[in-house]
Amino acid sequence: MTKYKKIAVVCNYALNPNRIGGMDRFYVAYDRKAAALGYEIDWYFLEYVPFDFYSGLTIFSTNNQNMESFFLEKVNREHLKYDVLVTHFLALCTSFFKKARATGIQQTIVVDHNPRPLEGFPLSKIVKNKIKGILYSSYIDQFIGVSEYTRKHILKDYGFFLDKKTSVIYNGIDTSVFVKRVNENANQFVVCSHLRHSKGIQDLIQAVSVLEDTIKNQIQIDVYGEGPYETELLEMTKVNHLEGIIHFKGGSSQLNELLSTYRYLLQPTYMECFSLSILESLAANVPVITTTVGGNLEIVENNENGFIFEPKDYLALAAIIKNIVLGNLKIEKDVSEQIEKDFNLDKMVNKHIQLLN
Repeated sequence: MTKYKKIAVVCNYALNPNRIGGMDRFYVAYDRKAAALGYEIDWYFLEYVPFDFYSGLTIFSTNNQNMESFFLEKVNREHLKYDVLVTHFLALCTSFFKKARATGIQQTIVVDHNPRPLEGFPLSKIVKNKIKGILYSSYIDQFIGVSEYTRKHILKDYGFFLDKKTSVIYNGIDTSVFVKRVNENANQFVVCSHLRHSKGIQDLIQAVSVLEDTIKNQIQIDVYGEGPYETELLEMTKVNHLEGIIHFKGGSSQLNELLSTYRYLLQPTYMECFSLSILESLAANVPVITTTVGGNLEIVENNENGFIFEPKDYLALAAIIKNIVLGNLKIEKDVSEQIEKDFNLDKMVNKHIQLLN
């Protein structure tokens, strides 16, 4: 018998009909599975204007207000009662969790998707995190990292005394919606990323700029995504005369189909927990060129399902691209098999549902 019935899932995440990705599919699948088991979920998202993909969910939108404040104010104002609180993309170990527990919540599960900066936190933040771990971790029953990298950093940031209630549930994707690449398209590259500095796309532009014209003229790079760094990236592309090579396509809800038309995914990121873009690319049988950060090395193996370089090393990235064009580097195996076996959406959903029992 289900012990808990009413669940609030609070996500610092904006819903967008032009961006249907792995987390969107997880939310819908989780809701469906929970409903079948007798749970009732209210979802809290940062921004939402109704569209069909989410039509079956009960959703409250903050309209870009502070997520934690919005949730607490609504619960207290409307006298809402929840048995379980689940959070995604929220800061861990804050006073919010103490205040949420005071509303009658019996179980709190936090899922940490938040990457850490490449250079680490400043000393002041390290000290504050340790204090927050002491003050507020008792109001959280389970800490979930989306990779071993994330789990290790939860313990490092907030205290190793949390070890027994900290575990890993890897991200998973619905592999059935991805069209698999079947031809070479050898020099067609794709970037699927939020456009911010920490994603390292400026390094990609620099890498392409140093390639010989004979190599440049053979490649095409399409960038899918939106974000605050877009203007700067467009200007860098223009300054380096790469408008005919690097194309910014904006957001797309059809990446599950579009990925199969490319040969490699480029992800020159500085910060990552466990990238859904990497999983999605591999599910489409598209190998990945990415950095050593975060949980990337837990899924990408050099020369097996992709190529690895150190973050910010644009010359190494340029060399990888050049050698792909010259035929010196290639991945010929089907790279989708591991995703179907180990990182599928059903596995992810079932493990998250099991936390409720």
